[in-house]
Amino acid sequence: MLLAQVGWLALAFVLSALIGAEREFRGKAAGLRTYSTVGLAAAVFTLCSKYGFTDLPSWVNHAAPEPTRIASMVVTGIGFIGAGIIFVDRTSGMVEGLTTAAILWLTAAVGMAAGAGLWHLALLVTGLHLLLCFCLRPIEQWLSDKGMRQS
Repeated sequence: MLLAQVGWLALAFVLSALIGAEREFRGKAAGLRTYSTVGLAAAVFTLCSKYGFTDLPSWVNHAAPEPTRIASMVVTGIGFIGAGIIFVDRTSGMVEGLTTAAILWLTAAVGMAAGAGLWHLALLVTGLHLLLCFCLRPIEQWLSDKGMRQS
């Protein structure tokens, strides 16, 4: 079981680092270290939720452990951090940091999936994210150039 947990943590780290590397490549303030930390932390919280409370005495643990409680708090906590990243420029009305916050949230989800042992889901989501960032960006730029997208 320990080897599997180490593997899930390693997977969370590697996939989160890939996401962070893409953000680093784009020159964003939150990059490799930030995203790696978020994904790894989410995996640790998930593993703690899944395995960390099995030794409680039966009188404390009269009901079955509820691992989704910690997972829901990870989602809430990352939402709070993401909200701190988003800001509006009052002069132009432009919203900044929205993509960073969304990708930070996605990275936590990847870490949670890896920590839960759902490696296939973590790999798929990371792959889809990278596809989105590298393949859809030219389409986004084309739409912006054509005036079809409001900035």
